[in-house]
This record gives sequence, structure tokens and C-alpha cells, in this order.
Amino acid sequence: MTKNSPYTMWLKKGTYFWCSCGRSESAPFCDSSHGGTGKKPFEFVSNTYEEVSLCGCGKTRRPPYCDGSHDR
Repeated sequence: MTKNSPYTMWLKKGTYFWCSCGRSESAPFCDSSHGGTGKKPFEFVSNTYEEVSLCGCGKTRRPPYCDGSHDR
């Protein structure tokens, strides 16, 4: 499910999978709803406890992070 603003949250150290298909009910994270779309989740690692803004619109040029593309 896409939205026109980022998902800003705190992430613990670990590996995450960002939804790139826009179908996930667990957005911005993958819930395996991408079957048949030809898209795959984007794997990324948080090396520390950090605040991030993850893309919600799917248009970012810096996956999984928001780059302001939703405003263009």
C-alpha cells in the first residue's frame, strides 16, 4: 500500500525488507504480497538504532529511503 509521505520510524540494528511493489499490508515492510508483480523486496541493514524515513510512494531514487520524490 503506497502513500504520499514517508514512514518515519526508529529501527533497531538488523536486516529489513522494504516493500517495492506497493501491495504490502505491512508497509513499508514486505509481507510477501509481491507475487506475480515481477518486483522483489529491497533488503537493507540498519547498523545501529536509528531514526529513518522510508519511502512510502515507491518513487524514490534512493531505496528504501525517502528522497522527497513524493513532492515532485
